[in-house]
Amino acid sequence: MKKFLTAALAGFMSISLAACGSSSSGTAASSSSSAASGSSDSSDMKVAMITDYGDITDQSFNQTTYEASKAWAEKNGAKFNYYKPASDADADREASIEQAIEEGYNIIVMPGYAFAKAIVDEADNYPDVKFVGIDVSQSDLDTNSNETGWTRDNTYTAVYQEELPGYMAGYAAVKLGYKKLGYLGGMAVPAVIRYGYGYVQGANEAAKELGLSDVEIKYVYGGAFAGNADITAAMDTWFSGGTELVFAAGGSIYTSAAEAAAKVNGKLIGVDVDQAATIDGKYGEGMTVTSAMKGLAATVNAVLDGIKAGKWDSDYAGKADNLGLVSGTDLSKNYVQLADSTQWGDGFTEDDYKELVSKLYNGDLKVDNDTTVDLSKYDGVVKVDYQGSLK
Repeated sequence: MKKFLTAALAGFMSISLAACGSSSSGTAASSSSSAASGSSDSSDMKVAMITDYGDITDQSFNQTTYEASKAWAEKNGAKFNYYKPASDADADREASIEQAIEEGYNIIVMPGYAFAKAIVDEADNYPDVKFVGIDVSQSDLDTNSNETGWTRDNTYTAVYQEELPGYMAGYAAVKLGYKKLGYLGGMAVPAVIRYGYGYVQGANEAAKELGLSDVEIKYVYGGAFAGNADITAAMDTWFSGGTELVFAAGGSIYTSAAEAAAKVNGKLIGVDVDQAATIDGKYGEGMTVTSAMKGLAATVNAVLDGIKAGKWDSDYAGKADNLGLVSGTDLSKNYVQLADSTQWGDGFTEDDYKELVSKLYNGDLKVDNDTTVDLSKYDGVVKVDYQGSLK
């Protein structure tokens, strides 16, 4: 997999998003730039990671954040531990944070929007502790604080423009010849919705370019971030009914789609990280057509490098970044992309992918990231069968 470089990143959100790097709402700064004064001894950095809805074996969001935090700590001689809350309740997330701090940890890494309330509740109580929220938006913080523009000097949060890798995945799927598509989201939270809405828009654009009128997408939220019998049954119905490929976006929910796909030689698109080795290794070689990825590890590394270099105050304190495309030519720098393991074909080559990214970066192609609109807004050339949520 190409490394996501920890380069400076500009991003912004608008109802009609042109993913270009012209202005900055925040920066996940590169550790290669000159360090500000006041750099930290990494031995004084004690990093704790708190899990979200899943755990550190979910082969996705939590596991990637855990592995990145742990690897950074080992490489830099910092103390590290992780904590799994007793439940998905805010009180238990906050209890895990408090336990970590009581045990001496001074940097708390939290993956997932569900940590917004915990950050708001705990930041003022522990002003000497740095709170790093990944996939926590400014809107999440504002909602949980009842304050517009909530921020604290000991917090940093970042979200990703998931609509972009979602778009890339949908575009690639249709260009590669798949016409009977599916989208299986986890819970209907903003990041998962953005993936799905981008997926539909990308499929629409590819179908228009190819002059197709017979591309279909079944669309459902599983209501969970892990597979279960009900979700597997729904996927069995899809695949037995002719669905060729499903984009499974939501932690380990891919297991249900993969179990169903394996019965009929169906295909999957992975999410967040390159899931090809995981899915193909367990369910069948060649099952994973591509993965729609975001730079979780890159973000962790950038922030921890920045703290070590003494750049927290200048580059991170109080910021809420929106991470997406940094370059239209050097794809390795981007915080959102398709996996290197993508099954390129005549209909969609690696050069075609580079051209697509360039168009997205330059604004020649625009992707709507408004999660409040009805999905029917994107029901254009592609026919979308929206099936709601399974629970």
